[in-house]
Amino acid sequence: AWDAGFWQRFTPGEAGARQALAKFVAQVLDGYADARDRADLEGTSRLSPHLHFGEVSVARVASAVLEATGGDPAGRERFLAELGWREFAHHVLHHHPHAADQDLDPRFAGFQWAPPSPARLEAWRRGRTGVPIVDAGMRELWHTGWMHNRVRMIVASWLTKHLRVHWRHGARWFWDTLVDADLANNTQGWQWTAGTGVDAAPYFRVFNPVLQARRFDPDGAYIARWVPELAALPAAARFAPWEHPELLRRFAPDYPSRPQVELAAGRQAALDAFARLRERR
Repeated sequence: AWDAGFWQRFTPGEAGARQALAKFVAQVLDGYADARDRADLEGTSRLSPHLHFGEVSVARVASAVLEATGGDPAGRERFLAELGWREFAHHVLHHHPHAADQDLDPRFAGFQWAPPSPARLEAWRRGRTGVPIVDAGMRELWHTGWMHNRVRMIVASWLTKHLRVHWRHGARWFWDTLVDADLANNTQGWQWTAGTGVDAAPYFRVFNPVLQARRFDPDGAYIARWVPELAALPAAARFAPWEHPELLRRFAPDYPSRPQVELAAGRQAALDAFARLRERR
């Protein structure tokens, strides 16, 4: 049953959307501003599939959030801002329809993307990169059809920066596997991380997946859940298991012994490619 994980997490339809919205407002909204980036916590709304399929409207969600009383107003403000970014993505795609598969920033037409290695790309898709937080996200996606937003940025950065693979390859995989695969938001998310879109992160901003994991999965619980072969490792060793080769050989001999590319070398190669692009302007 390839779809079993989806049914464990989502209840499709209007009734499921109402339940998810009520749960979010009652249990999650108050701490949303602080918990939304924590991959190990249920700190997001998980309303995106319901919004994508029209099972609840943005107006209805915003109304429920605004009507919530008590609690920390920062949670309401942060979540409403995220709804605003969602709508902004649709406006961008409406005015720039070519952005669905082309760099919105024309300067990247001459960027030296690496030829996509089928083996490397498949390892990324299946959660076999050797970088636990990346592999955890890709396995969560495969099992449930959803991935935590912070982890989406981490896996996208790994593909477009450390591996220097064009964001289209990642966006297409997300389009095939995400249950909330909204064209506008999927496109904007990938172009933002790749540095090629409107209001994008600078290309030279390269996520360090180890530091990201330590910050947003501090106990390694998210990694242990989705990369269970690493659960036997001490929490501190789960973020960069290649630094603990004896533990890796003992407890997870089938897990990649090294990342696809060395972190510092991959980052430097991305920065060098960006520098060459700037020189040609």
